[in-house]
Amino acid sequence: MRKGWLLVPAFALALGAGIGLGMYLAQPHGDAALGDEAISSHVRATLGGHLLQIASTDPHMLKPWLSARLAFSPTVVDFAQDGFPLEGGRVDYLGGQAAAALVYKRRQYLIDVFIIAGGGDSVQAHSAQNGFNLERFAAGGMRYWVVSDLNRNELADFARMLASRR
Repeated sequence: MRKGWLLVPAFALALGAGIGLGMYLAQPHGDAALGDEAISSHVRATLGGHLLQIASTDPHMLKPWLSARLAFSPTVVDFAQDGFPLEGGRVDYLGGQAAAALVYKRRQYLIDVFIIAGGGDSVQAHSAQNGFNLERFAAGGMRYWVVSDLNRNELADFARMLASRR
């Protein structure tokens, strides 16, 4: 009977480790976690009225403004001729590092483009959460997360345009 009691602590330790591992694996990691952060930041900025730190449709004004506040210089392009006008930008944070946040518009929908330095080129990937679509890709030494409640097809088209003009 004593030997049975010796197994209880070992069983409890194994059970605790299993639960901890399960909780760890259930949490998003890497790009998925940054995508979740990008969606949360988009929602906070939109609802909180802190969407823009600089309101400008001029890429030649936004690029130096962002470059002065970041450790990298993001590419800034206005897609007004394609129906996605540039509204301005702000500095935000993803994964604990400063990110450029460019704000575009498509009809009444706002689109945030988060950019951080690092990463090689990657294929565009889509996900959705709570009614928001997210497109992500890496190109030209930068990583991009494009967030909006715009429909998936239009957001994917915009992300492809962005990737081709970086």
